[in-house]
Amino acid sequence: MILPWHKSAFSKLKKMIDLNHVPHALLITGVEKIGKFALMQELVKILLCENQSCGECELCLSLKKDNPKEDLGYSALIRRSHYPNLIYCRTEINDSGSMSKEIRIDQVRTFCEILGKTADALQIGVIFYADQMNANAANSLLKTLEEPRKNTLIVLLAHNINSLPATILSRCQSIHINPTYEKESAVWLSNHIDENVSADYDAMQLLEGAHGVPQKVIEELKGDYFFQYQGWQNLLLEIANHPIKAIETEIFDGNEVQVLSCLQNLITEGIKLKVVKHDGGNIELNRVIEKAPSDYLFKLLDDTSRAISLSQTTVNMKLLLDNILIVWSHITHLKKYPTITNIQEI
Repeated sequence: MILPWHKSAFSKLKKMIDLNHVPHALLITGVEKIGKFALMQELVKILLCENQSCGECELCLSLKKDNPKEDLGYSALIRRSHYPNLIYCRTEINDSGSMSKEIRIDQVRTFCEILGKTADALQIGVIFYADQMNANAANSLLKTLEEPRKNTLIVLLAHNINSLPATILSRCQSIHINPTYEKESAVWLSNHIDENVSADYDAMQLLEGAHGVPQKVIEELKGDYFFQYQGWQNLLLEIANHPIKAIETEIFDGNEVQVLSCLQNLITEGIKLKVVKHDGGNIELNRVIEKAPSDYLFKLLDDTSRAISLSQTTVNMKLLLDNILIVWSHITHLKKYPTITNIQEI
């Protein structure tokens, strides 16, 4: 089943198939949780199923058994599909027993070796996510991309196209999945969230808060995370409107990166409203945006994004969040935008 926000990307893929112009290397891009993997699965079924993804034949049923996203409890180089000519490559547990943060060169070499064998039927290799390949792994893929075997398709999925080498990009045909703010996507979201939540929150507002990524909304609604997130958002808005509230941040403790991400979303939404000169549904955010200078909002958004990127370092995130919140608490009446320690240095 094609997701509503996949229709444009899927129509491009379908046109390639109908015109017999499917490339030997395809790159599907889009932000996390936008559904790149699901789109790839639909493409594979259409290419392999004689009835173009009927969902009922032996081949379609065998593909349904694939679960390459599941973490294994042991080291592996590639994953094989229940369809003999389909393989997957992703981050795996390394020889030391810990989960690797990158796709390694030995994995990509094995991937290319398997695809290098002659096959009568179409063989497909999927790498997810290609922007997790280290430099050596990416380089080892180049020859296979340049000189693919007949009846071979390589599909790369990537969150961040800027993390891929130009040598990889130039050898692939790209399909991008855009975030969605369309009514059809909001209806889909309403049908896939709890009825109680659906009654309390507007689906379009949830979609806007998740920057147009419906499946991100669903994930955040699981358990009590969404209500925790709402608590962070409410306090952040109180801090901006009533700076004295900046001393009441105990609920942020231990969640500094998530709170920074919440603030990032608030500032982004505020900038969007300010640009279009339109009030949103959040009265407290409207009050902040009305008084805050646009250039200060952009600067704070940059600083917040940099602060999030520092979470992988040894920087004290609690202190960094406190420094960000000092600026946020004064955003409506700053005379001059300050320099935030540790951030402008990166």
